[in-house]
Amino acid sequence: IKAVDIHKGLDSTLLILQHQFQGKGGRPDINLIKNYGSLPKVECYPGQLNQVFMHILTNAIDSLEEKHEDLVTKNISDQPFEPQILISTKVRDDSVEIAISDNGYGMTEEISSRIFEPLFTTKHTEKNIGLGLSISQELIVEKHHGKLYCNSRGREGSELIIEIPIKFGHSS
Repeated sequence: IKAVDIHKGLDSTLLILQHQFQGKGGRPDINLIKNYGSLPKVECYPGQLNQVFMHILTNAIDSLEEKHEDLVTKNISDQPFEPQILISTKVRDDSVEIAISDNGYGMTEEISSRIFEPLFTTKHTEKNIGLGLSISQELIVEKHHGKLYCNSRGREGSELIIEIPIKFGHSS
């Protein structure tokens, strides 16, 4: 357990993923907006937290790519799609809150109620076996005594919110 700067963990994860933010296959670059609040150092397992950031951001990127492909192949909209990921952080009582949202497809209520189940996936590829968010839930809730939950905004995108206590061992 270390007291760490959450923003450094987010930024190092974004650095690893930076090539996926660049446009490809006709998809424009993903616009990344960082709305970082003033946070104290947080007592946590930084490697585990970065793994959670990686799972959530990868899912957001996948959702944006899927929406772009659908809009292009089905010629659904004459409006250009501008993929976007917003990361916001703030202090909430004795916890920090990290919200990661995208303007991809979002989720139905049925899907959002199941996203933390092991082996549940909406992806149709061999490499995705549906463990990323269930592992993330375990790391946040069991290991960090925090909360991980989803706000789906219907077809307007999704937001995953992580809350972890600033001092390790205190429930958020």
